[in-house]
Amino acid sequence: MTSGQKRSGLLIIFEGIDGTGKSTQVQLLSEALREQGCEVVTTFEPTAGPFGKKIRALFTNRASLSQEEELALFMDDRRWHVQELIAPALATGKIVISDRYYFSTAAYQGAAGFDPEQIIADNETFAPVPDCVLLLEAPVALGRRRIEESRQEDPNDFEKEEGLRKVSAVFTALKRDYIKRIDASQSIEAVWAAIWAQVLPLLTERGLKVK
Repeated sequence: MTSGQKRSGLLIIFEGIDGTGKSTQVQLLSEALREQGCEVVTTFEPTAGPFGKKIRALFTNRASLSQEEELALFMDDRRWHVQELIAPALATGKIVISDRYYFSTAAYQGAAGFDPEQIIADNETFAPVPDCVLLLEAPVALGRRRIEESRQEDPNDFEKEEGLRKVSAVFTALKRDYIKRIDASQSIEAVWAAIWAQVLPLLTERGLKVK
């Protein structure tokens, strides 16, 4: 189910640097959609699957793999994710909401020196193209402060300030019609209102009646 294939479900992705509030907004959107009677599957990357567990081990020791090995691991995790969860859910008409997808790989590995557009192209040979990407944008300093305040711990190896600035620059450069940029420096309520304004047209286009 790549860009040229039809499906009955919706694929909505949350993207952005760490500390932009993605997890909170995923929960708010999933709850709102369920209240509308929609079947919703929420998920995240890296996954809790076999490859995702290996990626999570890198959070405290990213230097344990080469950049090429790290990229390959993210790709393997996504193949597993698509096969085991995303594709089956979309085929049965469910709304899939994921906290991160291949745009994060493009941004984080792009910041490490790989070509972001090539990463996206390689992913789209097997991964469904989203109906909507909600790209939450906030200054790096704000994101890091939120991380430290909410977790009360130091940022992991993927959350260092210099790296996040490069990641943010890659996200900023991404251009797709389905990428909707949301100012995540606002309050949770304001961010949620902006997100709902982007998602509502998707529902009406699919003939879903909103209460």
